[in-house]
Formats: sequence, structure tokens, C-alpha cells
Amino acid sequence: MKPAIYQHFHPDEKPFVDRAMEWLERSARLHELKRTDFLDPRQAHILSTLAARNLDIGLRLDGGYPDAERKRALIAPDYYSLDGESAGIAILRVEAPGGAGLELDHGDFLGAVLGLGIKRDRIGDIHVHEMFAHVVVCEEIADYLDVHLRQVHRSSVLTDVLPLTDLLPVSQTLEEMGLTVASMRLDGIASDVYRISRTKIVEPIRAGRCRVNWKTEEDPSQQLHEGDVVSFKGFGRFKVLEVDGVTKKGRIRVKIGKYV
Repeated sequence: MKPAIYQHFHPDEKPFVDRAMEWLERSARLHELKRTDFLDPRQAHILSTLAARNLDIGLRLDGGYPDAERKRALIAPDYYSLDGESAGIAILRVEAPGGAGLELDHGDFLGAVLGLGIKRDRIGDIHVHEMFAHVVVCEEIADYLDVHLRQVHRSSVLTDVLPLTDLLPVSQTLEEMGLTVASMRLDGIASDVYRISRTKIVEPIRAGRCRVNWKTEEDPSQQLHEGDVVSFKGFGRFKVLEVDGVTKKGRIRVKIGKYV
């Protein structure tokens, strides 16, 4: 059975497919409620796909707010009501007194938490405001972070654990840009977005440093479509917002949004 399932996913995703199958099988067999750590959108898609094959399993994804990118999964037998079940999510407010927070960004807060030995999957979305940040975390580690997180980058910080109802989400900002491209190939569009040569963009793709919709993509000729989210380690992320017809010279008009 498993070899047939693997063909639908990238080889790098096999370990996660195995873990997800174990969660589902254990919940069905032992009638257990399973609460996972935070999953990225690709992992959530894989888990949802596998759960849909098992009519005896119920699944709920929750990241703390409607537009969350990273979410915890609650898995239980289908007779179990998951609607009222806590997702086990807390908010860590992190503030750098004296205006130092103005210099901190998403990577600074994430790096500080990871530096305490916390695994990435224990952390949900991070919302950076002008003077503070709200870090969505697994409830189980909130008190530990409240005690031990005292520095972000070079700034001393104060922390507090807040209930989920106090979360202040920040909408991600997209810097829009218009391109005209010969085709919807991944390497061609990415080279225009990052303003580097196609030769230089091919290397990270083939090295497995590119993801399309959170799935590793190693084929530079992969065709992109409207709505696709592309990320490159070291370069950032962008989204194909719109494919808007063809010019008189046969080139494709594309609207791109770069995450800033």
C-alpha cells in the first residue's frame, strides 16, 4: 500500500508521509486523539490527502486564526467531535523596550527562539509589529520561552504569555511587480523576480533549495501557474498573482508579488 502512496509525493517527503500515516493509523486503531506540532502548508496538504483516504478519521487544522500559514492538526476517530477541542496554541508577546524592536524582523525572532533549542515545528506564525511581536507557539513550550527568552538579536526583550484571543495578526505585505516573460518556466520567472541570470538561478533549483507550494522542485523547466507560491533559500518568496494574457510579440504578462 505505501509504495503506491509514495508515488504521489516527492522522495524527500517520504519520512513525513510515514509519520502522517502512523498518526492516522494509531488514532484509528487505538481510538486516540492526536495533536501534532505545527505543519507547513505542504505538510498540511499531505496529511489532509492521506486522511481523506480513511473515512474513519476526523481531521481539523488550526493555526490560531483564519489565515494562518502554519497549523497544528487534530486527528481523532470520526465519532469524536473536534470542534470544541483545544488546539493547544498560545501567544508569546515579545517586546524590546526603548524602541529597539523597530530594528528587529521575522528572522530575528525566529532565530532567537530556535537558539534556545526549540524545534521549528513547535512554532507557528510570527507577527512582527512596530514595537513588539506575537509569536504563535505550542502551548506546552510557552512558559519555558517566557522564562528563557531574554534576547533577540542584540536587543534585550521582555516576554509575556497571552491567550489566543489576544493575538494581533499582521497581514503579509506583497510588493507587486509586472513582468513579460517568454514562458511560465520556473527558472525564467525566478531569474526576472530576483534579477539574476537564469544560469545562476538554475543551480539552487537543482540543489533542492527551491519549493513550489512548499513542495521541493528540482526541475528548472517546471511550469508555474496563477496562485503558486515559490520560495528560494537565501532569496525569499514570491507569489504568481495573475497571468494577464499575451502581448503582441507573444510574451506572457505576469503579475508577481514578492513577500517583504
